[in-house]
Amino acid sequence: MNCGVSRRGFLAAAGIGTGVALAPVAFAEAAEGQTETKVITGHLDPGVPDFVYLPVQVPSGVSQISVVYSYDKPSVPSGTPGNSCDIGVFDARGTGLGGTGFRGWSGGFRDRFSISRGEATPGYLPGDVMPGTWNVALGPYQVAPQGMNYHVEVTLTHGPPGAPYQPKYPATRAGGRGRAWYRGDCHLHTVYSDGKRLPEEVAAGAREARLDFITSTDHNTTSSHGVWGPLAGSDLLIMLGEEVTTRNGHWLALGIEPGQFIDWRYRARDGEISGYLRDIHRAGGLAVAAHPYCPWVACNFKFGYSDFDAVEVWNGPWTWDDDATVSTWDNMLVESVKRGTQWLPAMGNSDAHNPGNVIGLPQNVVLADALTRDAILAGIKAGRNWLAESADVNLSFAAAGPRGQSAGIGERLDVAPGDKVGVRLEVKGVPNGTVRLITDEGQILQTSLPADGEGTVNWTTTPDVSAYVRAEVRHPKADGSAGSPALSADLNFGAMAAMTNPIFLGER
Repeated sequence: MNCGVSRRGFLAAAGIGTGVALAPVAFAEAAEGQTETKVITGHLDPGVPDFVYLPVQVPSGVSQISVVYSYDKPSVPSGTPGNSCDIGVFDARGTGLGGTGFRGWSGGFRDRFSISRGEATPGYLPGDVMPGTWNVALGPYQVAPQGMNYHVEVTLTHGPPGAPYQPKYPATRAGGRGRAWYRGDCHLHTVYSDGKRLPEEVAAGAREARLDFITSTDHNTTSSHGVWGPLAGSDLLIMLGEEVTTRNGHWLALGIEPGQFIDWRYRARDGEISGYLRDIHRAGGLAVAAHPYCPWVACNFKFGYSDFDAVEVWNGPWTWDDDATVSTWDNMLVESVKRGTQWLPAMGNSDAHNPGNVIGLPQNVVLADALTRDAILAGIKAGRNWLAESADVNLSFAAAGPRGQSAGIGERLDVAPGDKVGVRLEVKGVPNGTVRLITDEGQILQTSLPADGEGTVNWTTTPDVSAYVRAEVRHPKADGSAGSPALSADLNFGAMAAMTNPIFLGER
């Protein structure tokens, strides 16, 4: 049976979060093995709420729900956003923010999905197709001036539910080397959201990049969590996460519990994010602001950094927005020193989606007590990490006081305001690189590495002069020059090869 249900605008609209719900579509009970399809069409005008819910009344005895959708893409003037619409689904438990009804999201990456008790399309959660009102969720994040016409086909298959899905979650501990520096990439995508790599390809890529840990962060879904178990091992810790993709920016939930749902259906002005940050922290995870200056629609980070644990200052191959993020982050370091407040550590991740994206470019090199979820996250939260473009780059960075005191990355050297402090940076793996030492005053030292990429830099200061010191190692610019802090129309320096979190100087 094929029944067309046409509606323009919002019929029987009722607000749900930052969205509206339309009038429901009902299915009748049917015999085992029978399928029934209904078609829902409609029109969305510019200014539509962020999410539009299409209620579907599912009878008992359904073994599978399948959805196919499409929307028109009329031509628009150059520079004007055209139609783009995401899709997902919530089951009979409801669409409430942070509730238990979430059953999957594929954004705009897929035009169809199916859910049954034992399996589901990547991005969606297997489980019972329980009777009640389900909601197909449309996310029209760009609407052309002409509006958007959508077409949704919902098919129900009747029959026995079948065997349940058996997830295989990864262990929270790997082999490790005791207290050591561990390398990892905490922003990775698979076919379970908008990536083109299978989870096994991501794990293989991590091993090829000589990483010790990774975090799975598919967009707005935890559907891949149950497949990572067999792909982890004594040599590779796999942590679970989610990239929370909102209309006001993206952020990473790292080290969350298996299947923990972190909602994304809010904007900065709604005041909803604080509850999800608390949920992550209660689970022992971290919240990280992702690529804050990304220029794509809805990617620019608008939430501020209160209650976040770190900021992703380097995302994939080095570009202008990474430079902008590092500058903003450095200004926040100065503010934390001035106010005596908690500072925000820096991270770097690849955000790799496709085979052409390099896993581990960049990566975090974290000082942790063990190769476990808790130890790695503790190292990141404390800022005991530096960022590298690959495992071929190595550095050490430390500060020493006049009476044998010492401190490393993310730590404080507790010395008197006038005490002389010796700072030492050792670098390997950046041929002809440019070394920069930066304090709350700005860049205070610049030197070049030799052709073999190995060198040592020593510098002396006092806490009176420098509240902190951090290091950057840059590649030469495209013209071969080292670059300078002078203003120019181009980036002042070449691409980042490595950078550290700060060492703070002086008494607490």
